[in-house]
Amino acid sequence: MNASTDAQTSLRLAIRWNEAGLVPAIVQDSGTREVLMLAWMNAEALERTLASGQTHFYSRSRGRLWHKGETSGHIQTVESIAIDCDGDVLLIGVNQVGGACHEGYRTCFFRKHDQSGNLTIPDPPVFDPQSSYNNP
Repeated sequence: MNASTDAQTSLRLAIRWNEAGLVPAIVQDSGTREVLMLAWMNAEALERTLASGQTHFYSRSRGRLWHKGETSGHIQTVESIAIDCDGDVLLIGVNQVGGACHEGYRTCFFRKHDQSGNLTIPDPPVFDPQSSYNNP
């Protein structure tokens, strides 16, 4: 996904960054169209994503950039990037290796609301988070 500098500038200028300099990024499996996760990007995370072809985000809780899969190996190869009509949300199509969720599931949206009003987990985890992350 190595985008030219002009294309990077064009995309960066089209984005309506929030007051903290961030934009939400919805990450979707390019093949199945399943929504995998939502994360935040700042300009540097977007630049790194465009340059490397793998997703990078800004962690609001840690106050730093992070490369998806940096500890788990569950990387996301970028296939496409779209921007919504208001310019304030990105949609990133990816090829996901392993699971997207730090709790071990394919998607962060693994809990489903059923007709009885309960939250269920219909699909099993795809990896063991205890063995995939550097846990203290």
